[in-house]
Amino acid sequence: MVFSMIFAFGLPSGSEWFWIFVVVFLLFGAKKLPELARGLGKALGEFHKAKEEFEKEVRQAAKVETEEPSQNIPKIASPEGTVSRITDKEVNKGS
Repeated sequence: MVFSMIFAFGLPSGSEWFWIFVVVFLLFGAKKLPELARGLGKALGEFHKAKEEFEKEVRQAAKVETEEPSQNIPKIASPEGTVSRITDKEVNKGS
């Protein structure tokens, strides 16, 4: 509840961060702070790695989507007795 109240009025400024740090220091002590910081660092590193992998997969999927249609251009056939405006050379030009 206290955590949600902190962000209810916007992000903390410089002096507010100092008091938050003092409260955390008093609650957890000097021995636990390095462990907490290490755990937070590992969590942020894992999050960053997962984000990069997700972005890589999205880029690969977008690349595959844009490449596939250009390789499979269907040949347009006009019905019998009609004249097509597009010639076979223009249709096969993209292949």
